[in-house]
Parts: sequence; structure tokens; C-alpha cells
Amino acid sequence: MSDRKILILAGPTAVGKTEYSIELAKKINGEIVSADSMQLYKYMDIGSAKPTAGERAAAVHYMVDEIDPRESFSVYSYQKMAKKCIEEIFAKGKIPIVSGGTGLYINSLIYEMDFSAGPDNDEYRRHLVEISEREGTSALHDMLQKADPEAALRIHPNNVKKVIRALEMLSLGQERVREFKESFVKTSDYDYCLIGLCRNREELYDRINRRVDILIDMGLLDEIRMLEKMGLTEENISMKGIGYKELFGYLRGEYDLEEAVRLIKRNTRHYAKRQMTWLRRYEDIKWINLSEYFSADAAVNDILEYWRCV
Repeated sequence: MSDRKILILAGPTAVGKTEYSIELAKKINGEIVSADSMQLYKYMDIGSAKPTAGERAAAVHYMVDEIDPRESFSVYSYQKMAKKCIEEIFAKGKIPIVSGGTGLYINSLIYEMDFSAGPDNDEYRRHLVEISEREGTSALHDMLQKADPEAALRIHPNNVKKVIRALEMLSLGQERVREFKESFVKTSDYDYCLIGLCRNREELYDRINRRVDILIDMGLLDEIRMLEKMGLTEENISMKGIGYKELFGYLRGEYDLEEAVRLIKRNTRHYAKRQMTWLRRYEDIKWINLSEYFSADAAVNDILEYWRCV
């Protein structure tokens, strides 16, 4: 086994990544690097389902509580910060365990991604389309407004194709960029073992629904009111996450709390489906269906056996 190999534990929201990454960290002398696009924001503890104080005491976590939610954050920034964390873990003689479900973050750690790629960057285009589907066309136009106000004036917010094309062009960092397919080269910084956690759909959806109820009971609405007092609005990218945007709608009086909770559950289930679609594209992923195991220990043992053999 390589001395520089990381374990990546990926999967949809609510599948159990936090629990299993902590157990694996205990077994292999590991420390955890989050690949979750919401947990890296400060103050957003409940809605992002961050590891609890007890869970963080059980295993060291990186890339949690790193960024002010009023600041912008990019995949490129994530890659730089997360790889620095990985090197710190290696330097301690420990094993980095990447745990999360944000596909583009995972991509940035396993591929030599060219973030300057533009017109032929199919991956970036799919990412923009996903934002449009999840957050609406206005979110894309807001990105364009921040990057190039003049272009935003020329292009109508509803012209999604042109907005995406403009954002692709703005991602160019040099006169000529290589084709995106050339960027799909596996990183030479370390080896990796990619594990995908999944559950039977009914079980996963039930876990999602129950977790949303728990987050509401924990005070998610009060957390959003606190963030609002800090000056955060629906225009902030951090507030476009599921759970936050729906409750902002409730606070605006668009619907009652029961409807807001229903929307959070529905949107989270849809997001989990998109996460699975993304992860299934990895040819080298090893799937572990937790619904098929009689205990968590049995699943952990199978993951460890695969980890040692790869």
C-alpha cells in the first residue's frame, strides 16, 4: 500500500458519511477533510449538519468552519486549502480521509483540474446547469453580475445559454486553454481509494425526512434569523443552500412553516438523487450499500478490507 494514499468517502446527504468517516479514522489513524460545500461556512452549524463537538473530539476535522458566509468561495480555493490540509495530515504520519458529497470538490482532489478551462469545459458547464436547476436562473446571472457587470447588462437573466457561455468565457485565465478532456488526468500528488456510501432509496429518503425534522427542532429557524441579523440575505451564495433558502421564503411570508419544511425535505431528496447521479460516473468507485449490512461494524470492516487491497 502506498504511503501517500487518501481514503475518499463519498455519498448523498444523510447517508451516514460523518459517522462512518469517524469510525474509519479511529481504525486507520486518520484525520478527516470535509468535502461539503456548506460545512466550510462559519455560523451555519445546524443547516449544514456539521459534525458535533463530540464528533470533532472523536476525530480531527478540517475544512469545517473556515469561511465567513458573507465571503465568496470557489472550487479552486477549496482545492488549494484541502490539499494543504491533506499534506498536513501526511506530515503527522496519519491518513487523510476525505468525506463529503460535493462532487466538484471531490473532482478537484482526484483530478489535475484546469480551472482556467473555458469554452470546452463540459464539467464546468454541467456545474452551472446544476446551479440553475437548484437555485434558479437568477443565481447564475448574479454570478455573471459579480464577474462582469457589463456583460450582465447585455444578457437577459432568462437567457440561460448565453449566461452560461459568458461564465465559461470568463473562466479563461490565458489566451488559449487546453481542452477540458485533457484536464481529466488523475492527480500525481497522492493515490486514492474512492468509496461510495449508499442506501436503498426508501431508507435514504426516510433518513432525510427525519433529519430535516431534527434540524428544525434543533433551531434552524433561529439560526437563520441570527444570520439575517449579521447582514446575510438570499443573495449570498451561502444562503442558497437547501434549508436556508426555503426558510427565507417562510420569513418573507410566502408560505407557512409546514410548507417550508415540506419543501426542504423534497429539495433535499432531489439533491441526494443528483449527488448519486454525479458519483455513479466515477469508474473506480467502490459502492457500499449500507442497507445490506446488519451492523455498522460489518460495513466498516468491508471498507477496510477494500482499502487495504487497493
